[in-house]
Amino acid sequence: MTAAEGVVAVGVDVGATLAKLAIRAADGSLRCEFLPADAHAALAARVVESAPESVGLSGCGAAAFERVLELPAERFIEFEAWGAGSRALLAEQGIDPGEPYVLVSVGTGTSILRIAQGRVERLGGTALGGGTVLGLGVALTGCESHAELCDLARQGERGNVDLLVSHIYSPGEIALPGDVTAASFGNLARWLSRGQAPASGDPSHREDLAASVMGLVGENVALICCGLAGSAQTRRIVYAGATLVDNPVLLAILMGVSASMQCEPIALDRGGYGGAVGALVLAAGDESI
Repeated sequence: MTAAEGVVAVGVDVGATLAKLAIRAADGSLRCEFLPADAHAALAARVVESAPESVGLSGCGAAAFERVLELPAERFIEFEAWGAGSRALLAEQGIDPGEPYVLVSVGTGTSILRIAQGRVERLGGTALGGGTVLGLGVALTGCESHAELCDLARQGERGNVDLLVSHIYSPGEIALPGDVTAASFGNLARWLSRGQAPASGDPSHREDLAASVMGLVGENVALICCGLAGSAQTRRIVYAGATLVDNPVLLAILMGVSASMQCEPIALDRGGYGGAVGALVLAAGDESI
């Protein structure tokens, strides 16, 4: 998409790890891209070459990026940008954004917001997030990228590393399904404490370790979100954030745990770009995308 095609607005969300770019053309089409958060020169060049009518910025790195951007721009608080972006993306998805919902942005860490009647309220957050997934995943598996880690997790078996209810209770002995996690990485710890290798599966397998990292983060994030949503008397939970992009294992865990807690989970389409889309619509003064 070039200036000749008529770019109306650009939104940039500069996070701790990634910069998210949203570009809206005059024909209403929306293009979204990821760049490294510290690639300010390349990001600025990308925005300038688009020659937009308006530019909105958000995220923890927005102030630093604004200093190198040679265009007028408006800077918005991250939470307000996420609120506006999630409303626009939900509407594009055919979901009524007017009903109150809890928005979960799984970025480097995880922010949890309540969106209702145009107001954004921060309910809380957790340090568990994409930084945990990638940092712990790299340390345990030696993988070199988010994409590689997600691919490994798809092939893994968590029960070879995690301690499940079925590992410690006979069927029917306790009112919990056998596949519920009793302790993340607990099966590995249990066997290692005996100086033995597991009877089935090898916990040194990178795939199993990657899957267990996703489980550790996903289950705990979902439980925290469901607890905060319940306290806020809100059932609908919208999951978004760059960590969920091309990460079906983590997303499935978030959705499954939330549903089991009687919440209504929704995966936000293009949710990795919620903050950038929000900065775009706020700068343009129009929440349609």
